[in-house]
Amino acid sequence: MRGLVGVDLGGTKTAAALVEDGGVLRRALAPTPAQDGPDAVLALVARLVSEVADGAPYGLGVGTAGVVDPATGTVTTATDHLRGWAGTPVRDRLAGLLGLAPDTVVVANDAHAHALAEARVGAGRGHRTVLVVAAGTGVGGALVEGGRVLVGAHGAGGHLGHVPSAAAAGLPCRCGRTGHLEAVASGEGLAALASRYGVTVRDGREVAALAASGDRQAGRALDTAAAALGEAVGGWLGALDPDVVVLTGGMTGAGERWWRGVRDAAARTALPVAASTPLVPALLGSDSGVVGAALLSERAASGSVAVR
Repeated sequence: MRGLVGVDLGGTKTAAALVEDGGVLRRALAPTPAQDGPDAVLALVARLVSEVADGAPYGLGVGTAGVVDPATGTVTTATDHLRGWAGTPVRDRLAGLLGLAPDTVVVANDAHAHALAEARVGAGRGHRTVLVVAAGTGVGGALVEGGRVLVGAHGAGGHLGHVPSAAAAGLPCRCGRTGHLEAVASGEGLAALASRYGVTVRDGREVAALAASGDRQAGRALDTAAAALGEAVGGWLGALDPDVVVLTGGMTGAGERWWRGVRDAAARTALPVAASTPLVPALLGSDSGVVGAALLSERAASGSVAVR
């Protein structure tokens, strides 16, 4: 079956799916050989794509961690989650492995793919300007305007976790700088914050569970993380003025206390005219990455583009 295929390439697992009209018809999933180098990762992607497409797809979209040059599909910057990933010409390598024309393959940042899916067929459907904020292991997202992801001059648009945050002053960020929002508002940041408050945890989910059970220090950490993200959202409401903000990622499962903290901080920080902008949960769950990547490939296959 030939069709549009989307790939969500992460440091832990890689998913591929055959997508039609925003719905998943067939999917394949496997652990990512993240520390085995680009050759192993790309070979896995090619195998999963062939499984779901029964051969060469009509169009292929890939969402991957890192900053991606939208013109060439090359990863320009990446963390050590995927060893040696920076500098990998993902588009051209996959086109060669699968026998595709390079212009039918689109590679984008994974948060951009997730955002496009939520804006087009998820919680942002029907709105022209959608800001998607992904708070999970890290913090990212994208602004989608008229069905197009605005990626910026260097493909780095939407790295929302790398704005300054007072709550993160002096704290290290994975990007190598300090004081960034991601250091407190991500799952990893929340766990680190709770540890500094004397709470022994492995991840942000444990912090949220302890906070829900009444642990005061875990609650303090959760409140700090939620307020930091909400204050940033309030600033983005004034700077970007979207119709709606869609929140996605693992942190959105932290419970009503977290949601209330984010919404309250956003409302008190935003310009009054934008303070009532709705903040809503994402709808597509784990399928958003593959669906968004397939939507990218939809436009490439038809000769246009879905990013700028």
